[in-house]
Amino acid sequence: MTKHLFVTGGVVSSLGKGLTSASIGMLLEKRGLSVRMQKLDPYINVDPGTMSPSQHGEVYVLDDGTETDLDLGHYERFTGSPLSRNSSWTTGLIYLNVIEKERRGEYLGKTVQVIPHITNQIKEYIARLDGPDVDVVITEIGGTAGDIEGLPFMEAIRQYSLDVGKENCLYIHLTLVPYLKAARELKTKPTQHSVERLRQIGIQPDILICRTEHTIPEEDKAKIALFCNVEKKAVIEEKDKDFSIYEVPLGLVESGIDQLIVDKLRLDKATTIDLSEWHELMNRLRNPEHEITIAVVGRYAEHRDAYKSIYEALDHGGIAAKAQVRVLRIRSDAVARAEVRQQLKKVDGILVPGGLGEREIEGKIDAIRIAREEGIPFFGVSLGMQCATIEFARNVLGLAKAHSTEFDKETDEPVVSMLEMHRNEKNTRLGSEPITLLSGSKTAELYGKTRIEERHRLRYEFNAPQYRERFENAGMRITGTAEGDGLVEALEIPDHPWFVAVQFHPEFKSQPTAPHPLFAGFVGAAVRRKAR
Repeated sequence: MTKHLFVTGGVVSSLGKGLTSASIGMLLEKRGLSVRMQKLDPYINVDPGTMSPSQHGEVYVLDDGTETDLDLGHYERFTGSPLSRNSSWTTGLIYLNVIEKERRGEYLGKTVQVIPHITNQIKEYIARLDGPDVDVVITEIGGTAGDIEGLPFMEAIRQYSLDVGKENCLYIHLTLVPYLKAARELKTKPTQHSVERLRQIGIQPDILICRTEHTIPEEDKAKIALFCNVEKKAVIEEKDKDFSIYEVPLGLVESGIDQLIVDKLRLDKATTIDLSEWHELMNRLRNPEHEITIAVVGRYAEHRDAYKSIYEALDHGGIAAKAQVRVLRIRSDAVARAEVRQQLKKVDGILVPGGLGEREIEGKIDAIRIAREEGIPFFGVSLGMQCATIEFARNVLGLAKAHSTEFDKETDEPVVSMLEMHRNEKNTRLGSEPITLLSGSKTAELYGKTRIEERHRLRYEFNAPQYRERFENAGMRITGTAEGDGLVEALEIPDHPWFVAVQFHPEFKSQPTAPHPLFAGFVGAAVRRKAR
């Protein structure tokens, strides 16, 4: 029978439940178990697709086109768990589905209530990941214990152990043990209060993971165990990791959490853990042979989570190249300043990331021009490719009014437009699609094949029917096209040291142990430039 592990958080938000959940999933997989992962978010938005990156971070896209929270990126970077529509549910989507059922008369005239109708719907979605080939389902509950919007989720997971048996469920609670400088001591009271809130709901945590800046003394662990009604060995210290998030699984395994979970859930199939690959990864991170600087030019550059997968994929490229990648975050509207332009000319690589509905693109176009004219390795992703198209049209083809119809609906030179594509109700091309690469191109060489599948999140396309021939005659090669409709997926400038732009989002398929070939190639080019 599939076992269920529920991860909740307390005291404060942003404790790292997603990263901790992903790390636990990775450890269980390393012990030979089949894991599925899921996040339940308490916000009323149906999905994060309409939420500002400055508030919520990046929108992470799955193969099936589901727009999700960035924590699912952690799940995919750390584990091999296949993610789908059933891996991400929000309050908004759950209520929407319940209301639609009520409108169809499926409740047969009953009064529809939070309990049992909303909680039953939540439990149904949790159970969808069960299966004869699934050993453990890890479900992360967004928000903080005690938040009013999270109560239906807490009630649902409380009921779940009654439905499937307590022996098949495990509750992990992530809390904060703050250090007060004035008192020079750690404080356990916030953790006690957080667990008290859970116990009022009816949930008794089996394991406490305590985030802390300082080592927790044994007497404090004993105190937490006593007042929170858990075994002392189930009070797990998780110290802040200043060097890399990829240290988290190693810290957790040192605390014995994987064995604790195996014992409590009676996972008899579990094998001995082997983390040699992860130790080698950390060795490469700690002992780089090179150091490079990559400028990321975007509207939300100051918000690290807005381009979370981009930054992680750059680190993965650094692992492949044995290089430490230092990221210079530059707001696109700052490129107009002379000192910023001088900064860009000195970096080892320039990357322009994606985004929907963004303005302030002139700075991105200027940054791309600097990369093209100065021979600096350039990588454009989604909107970054569209900006590269506009820049080339203006400054190489001499089309001064070239633009995207997203930003100038009346432009005389629509080198980027929506064409006839309307993939869904949002007019957005979402999810994984097959792509054919041009044999002999840099992109095909990096992938090592000419047929790939990559994830998309875009509305506007390169206007190939009108401009393809002119671009190619001027030195911009089209090196990737979508199967079936021939939409342009990748562009290169062969005469440039490294100039690649793609419509898709390769960052979503990069892992620390399997860096994406385009990011590995880009970082490698930056290393070669630095070595000149």
